[in-house]
Amino acid sequence: MKNLDTSTLATMRTVRFHQYGEPADVLRMEQAAIPSPGPGRIRVQVHACGLNPADWALCRGLFPGDLPRGIGLDVSGVVDAVGEGITDVVIGDAVLGTADYAGAPSAGAADRAIMDHWARIPKGLDFVRAAALPLAVATSYHHIEALGVRSGHTLLVHGAGTVIGFTAVQMGLMRGARVIATAGDTYADRLRAMGAKVTSYGDGMVERIAELAGHPVDLVLDTAPPSGALPALIRIAEGDPRRVLTLSDFAAAAELGVRTTFTEFSADQTQNYDVLGEFAQYTADDKFIVPVARTFALDEWRTALDISQSGRARGKLVLLPAGN
Repeated sequence: MKNLDTSTLATMRTVRFHQYGEPADVLRMEQAAIPSPGPGRIRVQVHACGLNPADWALCRGLFPGDLPRGIGLDVSGVVDAVGEGITDVVIGDAVLGTADYAGAPSAGAADRAIMDHWARIPKGLDFVRAAALPLAVATSYHHIEALGVRSGHTLLVHGAGTVIGFTAVQMGLMRGARVIATAGDTYADRLRAMGAKVTSYGDGMVERIAELAGHPVDLVLDTAPPSGALPALIRIAEGDPRRVLTLSDFAAAAELGVRTTFTEFSADQTQNYDVLGEFAQYTADDKFIVPVARTFALDEWRTALDISQSGRARGKLVLLPAGN
């Protein structure tokens, strides 16, 4: 392993949990030993860390494993150590990617993080926007791929005001699909400016979408929180539940025959970040965006948690361990 001298900083701050439970109950900031990267891993000084609903699910026991574990899966920072076998980056490179939450006792909400997937940050992309990308890009891309969205398709993205939904709309448009989005007021105008047709949720949604489409909707991606909308989404897909893919309402999907994240992908497929560098360049070129709602100092993590769990984040929440 090659690394910078960290003898003057033997420990670091990290937000992590030692038992499973509600995030507000089990998470705490503490001092921990700076981890070293094993084979195929790198370590970074964390400049920015994006928070996701997946972080809170991990606290509650999703994908259980050795404890303690950290939160903050989305990371951007500067490489300060590389493990055996690493040849694509060197110490001093600026990168974005994902923290190795399962293989390390801490994750991205820390001064240092071990990363398991990464890409170089292109010129013109700052650390905050970079840290908003990894999970949103990987998740949206693979669901758009699973649906088989292609040029000429009409795609409905239900829940386009979510980070994943907002991202998926852009990917559908980039593929040449006609995209209809359901969203609230926060991002409706931005979605229209991108080229999507937008309508609201609630009563009459099926009829409004039919009027906007003018013809049958080919594919439906459900990125909204569970709300009982799946039967309506199946109607929009001409009664075919296999043309609907949900990221959230797994219980209803099992009853209705709708495809889900967990029925469509293996663990390896859902964690494939091969396209991250490509979308980082799109973002640097202002051709793609994951909206950032607010940034916080690392010691303000509990405020970020409260906002995230309120359902009113209105975009990505990003921690700044390095004080950017």
